[in-house]
Amino acid sequence: MNALEKIESAAELVYRHMAPTPQYRWPLLCQRAGLEVWVKHENHTPIGAFKIRGGLVFMDNLKKQRPEVTGVIAATRGNHGQSIALAARIQGLKTVVVVPHGNSVEKNRAMRAFGADLIEHGEDFIEAKDFAIDLAHRKGLYMVPSFDPQLALGVASYGLEFLRGAGDLDAVYVPIGLGSGICGTIMARDALGSRTKIVGVVSDRAAAYALSFEAREAVSTNSANTMADGVAVRVPDPAALEIICKGAERIVTVSEDEIKSAMRAYYTDTHNLAEGAGAAPLAALLKERDKLTGKKAGVVLSGGNVDTAVFREVLAEA
Repeated sequence: MNALEKIESAAELVYRHMAPTPQYRWPLLCQRAGLEVWVKHENHTPIGAFKIRGGLVFMDNLKKQRPEVTGVIAATRGNHGQSIALAARIQGLKTVVVVPHGNSVEKNRAMRAFGADLIEHGEDFIEAKDFAIDLAHRKGLYMVPSFDPQLALGVASYGLEFLRGAGDLDAVYVPIGLGSGICGTIMARDALGSRTKIVGVVSDRAAAYALSFEAREAVSTNSANTMADGVAVRVPDPAALEIICKGAERIVTVSEDEIKSAMRAYYTDTHNLAEGAGAAPLAALLKERDKLTGKKAGVVLSGGNVDTAVFREVLAEA
């Protein structure tokens, strides 16, 4: 199969468990930005984030390639963990998820609801991941990475939907956690032969991928202390970085205030909830609106799983 056929095959697998998500052009967002803006609503998946697409494809492949596996483990800040828990449950596998202390209370509840055994360990994602790797060895569990070609292949299905459904987009803004979202979008763009420019977005408090993109090599940071937990990464994945460096136009950093403003804009202009990482692409588009005059741009609303207390504070800051 060629690249497009592989993504379409992955999409067919995804659609056994969820419908394609919509893409809408919201007039108030267009007025705010001063250009035509299309939103890809990955907040409308069964877990409220795009990650489920990758999880479904990864788990299906794991079941076929490693039928002896009976349990999996993953480290996460939330959405990856929800994806793995739901996809593993579909395949009849036990799931253990490790999150850092202080993780989103409501994401933790959701992961447990999907059937995961939840363990809190460490101060950030990297410490949680290291513990999960050690536990995988000790308990005989299969360690599910946060970036993998199968994850990106599944995620590419939303890129296919978006680029086909919204027409000729000049640019698409995508948040970067460990990279499956932007890599999947790049894969879909290239498979379609589209000229759409893919722009990555990170928090300025978790700028590892922006620094790495500029240096063209992995650059880690000492911390990733951002309220946008979906992009709170301080150590880039080398395989993801290679794809991003080849296929992304640029990476934009946005501030906490810009992210919060975009969260409020989604609520007032579309009445959709956006978590920090989900709102980051809109924050970047609004930051670069002067560059986009007369253009047609897309943003990926990749997560709507914001804790009630956090969102209340964001709204109160308006």
